[in-house]
Amino acid sequence: MARAPFQVSVFPFRHSTPDAEYLVFQRSDHLYWQCIAGGGEDAESPLEAAKREAFEEAGIPVTCPYLSLQTTASAAITEFKDANLWDSQLLVIPIRYFGVRIDGLEIQLSHEHLAYRWLSYVAAQALLKWDSDKTALWELEQRLNRGEMPML
Repeated sequence: MARAPFQVSVFPFRHSTPDAEYLVFQRSDHLYWQCIAGGGEDAESPLEAAKREAFEEAGIPVTCPYLSLQTTASAAITEFKDANLWDSQLLVIPIRYFGVRIDGLEIQLSHEHLAYRWLSYVAAQALLKWDSDKTALWELEQRLNRGEMPML
C-alpha cells in the first residue's frame, strides 16, 4: 500500500468518572508519550485512516463513535520514509485530529507502543510530547465539556 501524504492522530477517551479520561501511549522506538498516530494509505479519507490506525495500534473497533476536531498541524516530510514517493514540491503534510469514545473497551497494544495510560486532562497534557497533540487534547476536552459527543 502506498503511504498517502497526510497524517492522522486519535485521542481515545472514556467517561468512567464525571470527567473524561484520555488514553495516551508510550512509543516503543522513541519512548515519548503521544496519542495514536499514523498515515493514510492509498485513497483513504482521514477518518478512514484514523479508524484503521486506532484498530491497528490499540484494537479499537472501527464502529466506535469518532469526533473530528478542528485542530490541524503540519509535519515535515523528512519524518516519513515514503516521502520520496510524493510530489517533489511537497515539504510538509497535514495532521488531522480525532477523538474516539471507547467506554468499557480493553486495549490491545501493538508493537509500536510499550505502554498506555488512562489519564485526566491535566495529567495527559503534562505527559504529551507534541504541542499540536496538547492543542488537540485541549479542543477535545472543551468539546466534551460542552456536551459534544462523537457521531462519525
